[in-house]
Amino acid sequence: MATGINSMILELRSITKRFGDLIAVNDVSFSAERGKLITFVGPSGCGKTTLLRVVSGFAEPDHGEVILDDQNVTRKSPNARDTAMVFQNYALFPHMTVGQNIAFGMRIRKRPKGEIDKEVHRLLALVKMEGLGERKPHELSGGQQQRVALARALSLNPKILLLDEPLSNLDANLRVTMREELRRLQRRLGLTIIFVTHDQEEAMSISDLLVVMDQGIVKQVGSPTEIYEKPADEFVANFVGHINFFPGEVMALSGDEMDLQIPQGKLRVKKSIFLVKVGDKVKLVVRPESVNLVDAKEELTGTENVIEGSIEVAMYIGSIIRYTIRVGDQIVYVDRADPQYSGIFREGSRVKLILKKEIHMFKASSL
Repeated sequence: MATGINSMILELRSITKRFGDLIAVNDVSFSAERGKLITFVGPSGCGKTTLLRVVSGFAEPDHGEVILDDQNVTRKSPNARDTAMVFQNYALFPHMTVGQNIAFGMRIRKRPKGEIDKEVHRLLALVKMEGLGERKPHELSGGQQQRVALARALSLNPKILLLDEPLSNLDANLRVTMREELRRLQRRLGLTIIFVTHDQEEAMSISDLLVVMDQGIVKQVGSPTEIYEKPADEFVANFVGHINFFPGEVMALSGDEMDLQIPQGKLRVKKSIFLVKVGDKVKLVVRPESVNLVDAKEELTGTENVIEGSIEVAMYIGSIIRYTIRVGDQIVYVDRADPQYSGIFREGSRVKLILKKEIHMFKASSL
């Protein structure tokens, strides 16, 4: 690195945290790159908030180390480790004005009054709250309170900004707006942010990197594209978006392709990224939007990977229509974009499903 600065601002080494007999975080190791937005995501109780609290200093690990900017801060208190946290309920002081809330941390650090006033004005402009510095928290909307909490955290110039489900109390439309604003702010300032959410869509849309957790364990770390298109296991595939699984057996290998037998018929697909031999069992991972759909009466020539089914449910969701299709003994979900123009199949219609040649899959031994 030309600058001589370590690009990794945070390193967690074998972090374990217990609450009685419950292992909330189980031997987690992870590195966070400077200037990136990293999201801990997973179902309720998976350990993501506990891990965030370990990073912040509000919880001390039973085992492992927290390295922040090359310094071991494992036993340091929250105010001694250059992080700032925005809580789910914002934790604003109700008796203080917006300006006083933002200035609080700077006053504790005994910065000069003129410097504090200037910084409060700058931060209010940064979060689009100009002219509202004299209001009390109860006079603000949820989105405005979230911005004040964010400005207060930024006033400390933290090395890492920690956000614990900060958008969960907002309505759906405002959540989308605020996540876009947060992303713009993060990129503009080059902030390092660790964000916690259980919302898959939120995690996918806002992050540079996802850390998918379940039962205290990190299941996969990767970009949103990697997590969505190449999930490491069935849990990750199921958690991030809708999914179809097809069990299969390798029947033949030829060049860069292989023939598979699935319950609904035969497929010819690209070889897996892992080594297989004839007779091996695999499980195919097929996203609903990756399946093409045509009327069963349509003649297809030179088309491979075609299976037939009957539409049981058609759910119109505006930009897409989601079909639940009975294919033999299996239910398959198919999303079709722009139904206004692509047309809608009625429930009970017979259809042909066309699967792509490039299909992500797992080894049977990993299931």
